[in-house]
Amino acid sequence: MVPLQFCFGDMITKLRLESLTKSPVFVTITFLIIVLASAQIYQHTDHLHHQRDQRDWRSTRIPPLFTLLLKTPTRSLSTVPIARMNFLCATGLREEIHLSRDESTLQTWAQRIKSETDRHFYHFRQHPEQFENSEGFYRMLMMSVVLAEDFKIHYADDKKSDPRSKPTADISPSPGGEGRGEGRLFLSPRDNFFSEPNYVFLTGLLGPERKGTCSSMPVLYVAIGRELGYPLKLVTTKGHLFVRWDAPGERFNIEATTRGLSRFDDEYYRHWPFEITPAEEQAEGYLKSLTPSEELAVFMSIRGMCLRQAKRYSEAAEAFAAAAHLAPNCASYQKLANFTKNQIVSKTQPRKSKGQKL
Repeated sequence: MVPLQFCFGDMITKLRLESLTKSPVFVTITFLIIVLASAQIYQHTDHLHHQRDQRDWRSTRIPPLFTLLLKTPTRSLSTVPIARMNFLCATGLREEIHLSRDESTLQTWAQRIKSETDRHFYHFRQHPEQFENSEGFYRMLMMSVVLAEDFKIHYADDKKSDPRSKPTADISPSPGGEGRGEGRLFLSPRDNFFSEPNYVFLTGLLGPERKGTCSSMPVLYVAIGRELGYPLKLVTTKGHLFVRWDAPGERFNIEATTRGLSRFDDEYYRHWPFEITPAEEQAEGYLKSLTPSEELAVFMSIRGMCLRQAKRYSEAAEAFAAAAHLAPNCASYQKLANFTKNQIVSKTQPRKSKGQKL
């Protein structure tokens, strides 16, 4: 290859050079070179970091994608898949997140569910009364069956207990589940529900154990359903997440943590897993179909609880503050941010000994 020789005193060569640098092809090639070089540098530093901190998950570096997610305007969050938001909110909590692999797994599962749903659709055509005369219910039932039987999705047994026996703090509970979907009061001092992030994010359901809770199983249903074009929404009640088929002319709630598929009306969730008052329902936005920014707020609050459990209080306070910004109509997120900040202050203040005044 003959090297290019530049003669800056030659006017013709100079003009050609200026024309070349202004051409779209040159700009595109230069941009691609910069992107590829940046990607190689990031992969190299990320590999070195992973080798250095492989055993110390608390110091895991937050990748740029997570920062980019938090900077995304709320009006643009509808373009971000719910699974991706969930994966990114689990970043840096424990194990490395394999975003492309897990998203590919979800797509594979969605195609399997579609295939089985289409293959058995004649059952619905012949006997719609067996499916409550609802095509939506039939489709959700098939999703539940395939996830349980083909992919072995199940509730994490070691997270099952009676949430109502737990001591509580005076702050509304974050989505966290028990057996059959019971919520867990997230500020209970003896509660370790959030000690294992995999159980409260999609990562645990897509991993080899296929375990989840009511913080993650409804998200899985919604993520797969949206891949299939189903009108699914996440909904909160006190200490619990559930799924809603929310279409014009047909609206019903789905309990994603039971064996099989259960439908309950809104009134049921006003009393289970915890009683909620009309004032709480209004202040927390319970029983409403969540917007994309409110979905992200839920995931950020779950992230905050995992960080609190790991005693990473400053990061937890930041996560709760982000949740409060994303869902200003949910009062408990700001309460959690303030509560955690006060914990930080109390832990940094010197203890006074008996008889000593500070």
